[in-house]
Amino acid sequence: MTRHALSVVVPQVLRIWRRQAGLHFVVSTFCWFTLISFVWCGANNLHMNDGVRTQDIIAGDVFFEILEPSALEYTYRLRPAKDFGGTFGISYKSPQGKLVPAIPADACSEKFENADELEGNIALVERGHCSFLTKAINVEAIGGAAIIVTEYDTEIDDFDYYIEMVHDNTDRDTDIPAGFLHGKNGIIIRQTLKKMNLPYAIVNIPVNLTFIQPHMINQPPWLPW
Repeated sequence: MTRHALSVVVPQVLRIWRRQAGLHFVVSTFCWFTLISFVWCGANNLHMNDGVRTQDIIAGDVFFEILEPSALEYTYRLRPAKDFGGTFGISYKSPQGKLVPAIPADACSEKFENADELEGNIALVERGHCSFLTKAINVEAIGGAAIIVTEYDTEIDDFDYYIEMVHDNTDRDTDIPAGFLHGKNGIIIRQTLKKMNLPYAIVNIPVNLTFIQPHMINQPPWLPW
């Protein structure tokens, strides 16, 4: 091949090689970015690849929905009493129950100012001043159907925890179910009902979440699980 022919052919071969190499680089880069994007999305999606199941979230707890007022229309978690009282779903269940803030809120006496509203309904009471069992017995004594206890002292060390409510080792017991509600939920429910001048909230309890995907559960925006 003459020198002139080489000067013509070699540049053409180099141009073809560069075009092919460039195309290969573009294709490879695109594939890598696609793979990285997929892995990143998976890592940040709770319900994609990390194996979280609704059964893992439930873990023996009870759930209920507030149906009214709409400002509180979320699904809430309860920690059932460990060794006293009845069972939500057996001793008490209702698709249209009333959750009534007790007055006085500590439920350490049978003398409730709103006893008529508590009768046949769920009492929302505050932790403290007497045992959990005493609160449940007092609510049961005036005809209450169930009791939900919540923390109100935001400065207490265990405010952000679900408390295990246990028997007080007396010879007493109660037949109504009892559950512990996270303090932040309890405060917001009480404050909202008071602000709206409502004596109770309408609830559906218990709610079966077994076959609902975690991302479909209507959690309170101020307290995700």
